[in-house]
Amino acid sequence: MSSTTNPSTHHTSTIGAIGAPSRRNTELALLVFAVLIPVFAYANVGLAINDEVPAGLLSYGLGLGLLAGVGHLVVRRFAPYSDPLLLPLATLLNGLGLVAIWRLDQSELLQSIDQAGNAAPRQLIYTAMGIALFVAVLVFLKDHRVLQRYTYISMVGALFLLLLPLVPGLGKNIYGAKIWIQVGSFSIQPGEFAKIVLAIFFAGYLMVKRDALALASRRFMGLYLPRGRDLGPILVVWIVSILILVFETDLGTSLLFFGMFVIMLYVATERTSWIVFGMLMSAVGAVGVATFEPHIQQRVDAWLDPMREFALSRANQVGHSEQAMQALWAFGSGGTLGTGWGQGHSELIRFAANSDFILATFGEELGLAGLMALLLLYALIVERGVRTALAARDPFGKLLAIGLSGAFALQVFVVAGGVMGLIPLTGMTMPFLAYGGSSVIANWALIGILLRISDTARRPAPAAPANPDAEMTQVVRP
Repeated sequence: MSSTTNPSTHHTSTIGAIGAPSRRNTELALLVFAVLIPVFAYANVGLAINDEVPAGLLSYGLGLGLLAGVGHLVVRRFAPYSDPLLLPLATLLNGLGLVAIWRLDQSELLQSIDQAGNAAPRQLIYTAMGIALFVAVLVFLKDHRVLQRYTYISMVGALFLLLLPLVPGLGKNIYGAKIWIQVGSFSIQPGEFAKIVLAIFFAGYLMVKRDALALASRRFMGLYLPRGRDLGPILVVWIVSILILVFETDLGTSLLFFGMFVIMLYVATERTSWIVFGMLMSAVGAVGVATFEPHIQQRVDAWLDPMREFALSRANQVGHSEQAMQALWAFGSGGTLGTGWGQGHSELIRFAANSDFILATFGEELGLAGLMALLLLYALIVERGVRTALAARDPFGKLLAIGLSGAFALQVFVVAGGVMGLIPLTGMTMPFLAYGGSSVIANWALIGILLRISDTARRPAPAAPANPDAEMTQVVRP
């Protein structure tokens, strides 16, 4: 069978799974909705709080639309066959996060403790920086497989980023966690960037070592047990994650770091035993550290009995927190449909209202329905990332895409789970929603890498050369 067309027409004829339409117009249409929804939400907040449309509505809409438009044009030019959903989903989440942060900026309570007032304009600047890094990734990273050359350099870079907050004079302890560095008037969280660099290292390492790690020496209770010498890599990663937990008292980064490695290890080897070992080692490490680290123990206590922690905090007992209970009250107050934009009281959570606990604002003001829709947006990003991994034609791309998707999913889980009381609080930020430059910039870079991998995976195969001796299937490109 053959396919022919007039070469003067700009038409791509694809057969089977060889090629794929670019879907850029679909992306553009979705981006329009991804910008309009936050703009309407912004107007809704202004009407609820001040009974008038906010004065900055036009500038906010134009700013978000311009950033989304720049991202779309760069994708159309440099990654024309990439996934059409990732950019609109990230834009929508980022836009809704800006609305929630601006809504909390209007709180006199948060302004009185210097926690709000001008956080939304700064977050818009951080978003622009994130889009700039997103553009840089797509423009300069022509092929994701180039990253494989830097496997061990990535390991050194990731360890450097993770250990940077421990440097005296540079690291900064904020609310018990040593995960920040202070550069002038800016605070940076290196762990947000370390997760991307670690995914590159893990993908390169596991691509080479996966056959050795998949070997099993014996079978026990239905599980294939790995050889003792092959336990080395997971033991090293486990020890490093425990050290992060001990010295930085950062439960979130420790879980993210170790969990991402176990996910990628399972995908590379297809051995369920690695998942079991990973979960057991994670539990042993967390319980062990919690027995002697007061900051982690406080988070566990607040998870087990939030009402007791609230009462002790109100009695001015040092080392106790009332936030876990306040977040649960916020969710309860929202009910099924929520109180409405701008009509909740999540600012009572105080200093963490626009960062760790911004999900409580959505839960109160949009209700269970709105919160489920929000989590569905996150689930769609993860699903598109996994789909990209399945479509990737090279093992490095598969592992890198699944690693980045797994890290994103784990971060959403530990943050949402902590705020909702499912697991102890971790102190991490909700991707794209929460206030914080490091998180939004790093996650835009993550989306850029996923788009680059998906573009390579979905790009049509080159047109086959004409063969007069045999009938061939041809893919005609413009």
